[in-house]
Amino acid sequence: MLQFEWPWIALLLPLPWLIRLLVPARPETIPSALEITILDDLRDSLQNSFAPRSLRSRRWRRFAALLAWLLLILATARPVWLGEAIDIPASGRDLMLAVDLSGSMQTRDFRVNDRPVDRLTVAKQVAAEFIRRRVGDRVGLILFGLNAYLQAPLTLDRETTAHLLEEAEIGLAGKETAIGEAIGLAVKKFREGPKNSRALILLTDGANTAGVVAPLKAAQLAADAGVKIYAIGVGADEMTVRTLFGTQKVNPSTDLDEKVLTEMADLTHGRYFRAKETSRLEEIYRLLDELEPVSRETQAHRPTTALFFWLLIPALLLGMVVLIDYQRHGTNR
Repeated sequence: MLQFEWPWIALLLPLPWLIRLLVPARPETIPSALEITILDDLRDSLQNSFAPRSLRSRRWRRFAALLAWLLLILATARPVWLGEAIDIPASGRDLMLAVDLSGSMQTRDFRVNDRPVDRLTVAKQVAAEFIRRRVGDRVGLILFGLNAYLQAPLTLDRETTAHLLEEAEIGLAGKETAIGEAIGLAVKKFREGPKNSRALILLTDGANTAGVVAPLKAAQLAADAGVKIYAIGVGADEMTVRTLFGTQKVNPSTDLDEKVLTEMADLTHGRYFRAKETSRLEEIYRLLDELEPVSRETQAHRPTTALFFWLLIPALLLGMVVLIDYQRHGTNR
C-alpha cells in the first residue's frame, strides 16, 4: 500500500501560482540609442526566424517547471510503500550467558558419539543451540578466565551471538577462573538496558581463582538488580587416565566449587545444575527453556520502502534542464 508520511506538504502546490499572482513583473529596461538602432536593423529578420522557437521554448519551459515542482512536492511528502504485516516475537526477556574458558575446560571427560571430547566443545555446541531457540529474547555473551570480557552485548541477533560462542577458544580470556568478575560484568550490562526479566546462565568447571570480586558478593549485587543466576557445573566425577603404573580412575572435577555455585543460585532465586555428561547438559538447557519460557506474544511490523528518490531525481533533472534553457534563451513573463 502506498502512503505519504507528510501529506500536508501538498498545501504548497499552489505556491508558484501565488508568487506569479502577487509579485509584480520585472519592468523592462529602456534600451539605449545604440541598441535601438541595432534592433531596428535586425527586427524583421529575427522576428520571423526566432519568435516561433522562443514561444515554443517558453511553453515547454513552463510545463517542465510545473512538472518539476509537482514531483518535488510529492517527493517531499515522503511516499513509502508498506509491505505485508510480519509478526515478530517479543518476550521482553534478557539472557546473558557466561562461559568459562579457563585451562581446565580442555579436560576430555565428555563423550560425543562414543568419542572423548573436551568440556568446552560440548558446552559451545549445546549452548549455541539453546541461543538459537531463544526467539524474541535479547541474548548476550560473556567469556571469562583470568578476566571477564563482553563478547556480545544483549541483542536480538541470536545467530551472531551463537557464532561468537562457537569461535571461543580455551585460554582466550586467561587460564584462571574469575567467576565474580563475570557476574559483576553481567550485572553492569543488565543495568545499562531496560528493566526486563533478567537471567544469567553461568557455566564453569571450577572455583573462583582470580578477580577482585568474590562470587557471593557479586551474586548479592545480581539479586539487588533482579538478576537470576542459573549456575551450571560441568565435568565428570570419574575418569580413567593412564599413568606409569597403568590405568586408574580419578575425579576430574575436584576443583568444582558446587557449594558456592549453589549459594549464588539460591541467593538470586535461581537454580544450580550439575552436568556430568553431554546428555545431562542438553537436558539442563531444555529445563532452562521451561524455567525461562520463550514468550508466544508477537508484535506486528510492516516493512516500509522509501520511494521519494524516484520522484526527487527526475525533479532535479527537470529543474536543471529548465535552468539551462533559461540561461540560453532568457525568459518572458
